[in-house]
Amino acid sequence: MKHLAAYLLLTLGGNTAPSAADVKAVLESVGIEADSERLDKLISELEGKDLDELIAEGSAKLASVPSGGAAAPAAGGAAAAAGGAAEEKKEEKKEESDEDMGFGLFD
Repeated sequence: MKHLAAYLLLTLGGNTAPSAADVKAVLESVGIEADSERLDKLISELEGKDLDELIAEGSAKLASVPSGGAAAPAAGGAAAAAGGAAEEKKEEKKEESDEDMGFGLFD
């Protein structure tokens, strides 16, 4: 994902055909080491393709994926409420941790 993000940043910056070296330079500028094998595969798969068309195709595919949840069943409502309260506590505890404070731009 970080390779793709760097590739897209380069295209937004005006580089119509970023090379592997260009992507590596962007990643290294923020202290991230590029995976050469993945980067070469990405470059070869995107070579000669229009990014706007690829994004449009991907958006169309995502639109067909169901993304809503079904209504909660009526049976076991109290148990579900108790489980929901426990889940909220876990989420609150997770948000309070400092684990995410050292993230990088492309992590």
